[in-house]
Amino acid sequence: MLEFRNVSLYLKKEGRTIIDNFSITIKSGEKAVIIGEEGNGKSTLLKFIYQPELIEEYCSYSGDVIKRGRLAYLPQTLEQKYYDFSLAQFFENTEYYMYTDILKKLGLNFDFILSDQKLETLSGGERVKVQLAKLLMEEPDILLLDEPTNDLDIATLQWLEDFIKKSKLSILYISHDETLIENTANVIVHMEQIVRKTKCRVSAAHCSYREYISYRADSLAHQEQVAKKQRDDYNRQMEKWRKIYNKVDHEQREMQDAAGGRLLKKKMHSVLSMGKRFEREKENFLEFPQEEEAILAKFDDRICLPNGKKILDFSCDKLSVGERVLSRDIKLHILGNEHIGITGKNGAGKSTLLAEIWKDVKERQDIIAAFMPQNYSEVLDFSKTPIEYLAENYKKDEVTKARTYMGSMKFTHEEMMGKIGDLSGGQQAKILFLDMILRGANVLLLDEPTRNFSPLSCPVVRSALNSFGGAIISISHDRKYLNEVCEKVYELCENGLFQM
Repeated sequence: MLEFRNVSLYLKKEGRTIIDNFSITIKSGEKAVIIGEEGNGKSTLLKFIYQPELIEEYCSYSGDVIKRGRLAYLPQTLEQKYYDFSLAQFFENTEYYMYTDILKKLGLNFDFILSDQKLETLSGGERVKVQLAKLLMEEPDILLLDEPTNDLDIATLQWLEDFIKKSKLSILYISHDETLIENTANVIVHMEQIVRKTKCRVSAAHCSYREYISYRADSLAHQEQVAKKQRDDYNRQMEKWRKIYNKVDHEQREMQDAAGGRLLKKKMHSVLSMGKRFEREKENFLEFPQEEEAILAKFDDRICLPNGKKILDFSCDKLSVGERVLSRDIKLHILGNEHIGITGKNGAGKSTLLAEIWKDVKERQDIIAAFMPQNYSEVLDFSKTPIEYLAENYKKDEVTKARTYMGSMKFTHEEMMGKIGDLSGGQQAKILFLDMILRGANVLLLDEPTRNFSPLSCPVVRSALNSFGGAIISISHDRKYLNEVCEKVYELCENGLFQM
């Protein structure tokens, strides 16, 4: 069981509060998801729960977290200290031979986990699997999972979903995968930054995600209706009051009789008291609802590729990483504005394939291609500010345009002028999307485009990409993305690409 007692978290550098006096109890067996926009402090909260020392450098805090049971924590990315570890070293102090069922369910085996292969050479999904396996071998009572679905193939995603649903452990997790959240969460913790990120709001509900979204929408709509009615009624009352005031005021100025003047003075006092009463009532009006919107700037509607235009005619006899052959006889032909999705098992070589396709298209003069790799540092300079990156030549008109677009995506001034490396993964992803928009890209190569967006942002991202008039070649395990954005879905196997 986890109990939060008046927990507050404050970012030292920005002086921003991300949680204020928050209390909740997560009971044994409950599955709680933390949702919220990118950069709102979800990962910071999870680290604080596990080990407050992890956030002391950049965050101050107050309040208590009561933990009853053994905690296990899966960070969003593999800790740097493990990159040079072999798999055998990583599992060295575990009784792995007692957990063959866990390894089997995660698609791992003894030969793999006892090998000399370095963790840094594993695919993103393989890294998640080995970390998750090691955590489960610790037999925890409470699991803290930061984006456990990142890079998992669909089969493992479905296993994880089933595991969370059936587990008797208390599980608190962050995820962008709406399908997983819809099917597993029975507690919703919603972290928001409203009023231009000057005020935090944390909501908690013991219900399913769909129920929460429905209740939230109804509640905000009702609040807006009541707030509007209160103001409409007030305006009508004040209009009547002004007419009465003007009439009495006019009569007072015209009245010559002393006795009549006293009566009108008394009447005016009554009218003024009525006006003050209306003003006092106004102070108690409901505020119009402040809702943090997930905004992604739209791609230019004028982007359009002719249906018969050859975008890609790719063939590869052998796809390899070092000595390891991942796949053979790969062929992919794309015309016009097709939206293509590629899926497959972890380690199948999907990211390697996309990188090879990028080599083929990046220098083409007849298209404007853009690449969003799984590892953003391959294209983003983390030492630059977002403004510097988006306005390469740093001309005044480019800076203005970049600021306008970033403002539409809810970036604060501090975030625009800070280092890209200090931003959350979702904010870095937004910068990549903005770069595509500013450059007018008409061919997008996207490796897990929704992986760092919140479940509230993902529908906006899917909508923007679905309506994109150019071609998309993407890798994804996001089931909603594959259904809503991709016209064709291919699976990468050992013997090539096969349409599903």
